[in-house]
Amino acid sequence: MDGERREPQTGHEVSAAAERYREAAVACAGQAAPLLDVLRTEDAVFAPLPGSRVGATAERHRILSCAAAIDITAARVLEPHLDALAILAEAGQEQTGSGHTWGVFAAEARDVALNARQVGSSWVLEGVKPWCSLGARLTDALVTARDGAGERRLFRVDLTQDSVAAEPTSWASRGLADVESGPLRFDAAEAVPVGEPGWYLSRPGFRWGAIGVAAAWWGGCVPLFQALLARARTESANPLLVARVGGLFRLLDAAGLLLERAAESIDAWTPAGRVDADQAAVLAHSVRGAAADAAVETLSTAHDLLGPAVFGFDESLARRAVDLQMYISQYHRGPDDVSLVSHLPGSGRWW
Repeated sequence: MDGERREPQTGHEVSAAAERYREAAVACAGQAAPLLDVLRTEDAVFAPLPGSRVGATAERHRILSCAAAIDITAARVLEPHLDALAILAEAGQEQTGSGHTWGVFAAEARDVALNARQVGSSWVLEGVKPWCSLGARLTDALVTARDGAGERRLFRVDLTQDSVAAEPTSWASRGLADVESGPLRFDAAEAVPVGEPGWYLSRPGFRWGAIGVAAAWWGGCVPLFQALLARARTESANPLLVARVGGLFRLLDAAGLLLERAAESIDAWTPAGRVDADQAAVLAHSVRGAAADAAVETLSTAHDLLGPAVFGFDESLARRAVDLQMYISQYHRGPDDVSLVSHLPGSGRWW
């Protein structure tokens, strides 16, 4: 568990692209612009598609976790870009070439709505989409909208067209401060359907993408754990505090093992096309829950043991703590656990 570069050397293009992004992450200091510049100019593959070959998903997870171990903003920018490319590939609409930076906007809110309307053989989007991270700075996005029948459907949209505009917002978050997540307004914006109605949530890749986020959460914990371990190894360390660091290691190790198991399962299931929806859902919920629990305990332990001196004067760890807290806030503990139980078998044993 360290923040050093560990991208596996399984292909020249993947390693070269990941290395360029790693260099940008090291220098970005929480700023999204240099990271977007790399994504926009890079036409190589940053990470293999989940399940594309044996070991592909583990490599993908390592790239995300290593990015987060360097700078959490780097992982937050990279993860939706990779997810969008995986979704397009799953739909048979692979994106090639440079010049694109991708987001995935699927959140909904009660007070706003985004609707899709068919005009002849084309589609347009009208309304407001909330929680569009970096929406004003990306070139493209995959966006969910409601069609005429009220069905949720996915569309690819060129965000540079005049009919797409960022709504005024005040992004006050101290965590992920440069990853603004305000709403976008669509005024008859041209869009291209990706998959059939309902496809976005029902496809196996929806679960694989959710697990990729957990890999980034896990990686974001690593430098904080390293700082805690260094404190625990001092001669004056209180044994009870040392014990807490040991307990945290067990949580992080268990979450890491779940990520490894998930990667192996995805690689085994995906090529054969035999993905059980319930099994995939339970796997994703288990991994995300374990990673989120480990992140929460990492933050709690860091604040309790490292004290105000570290978070008051160490820019890197102070920013990491608030970035990680903001990142894992997208995990919905109660509703996700309710969903997990709904996918468990009604009788018999799961294990």
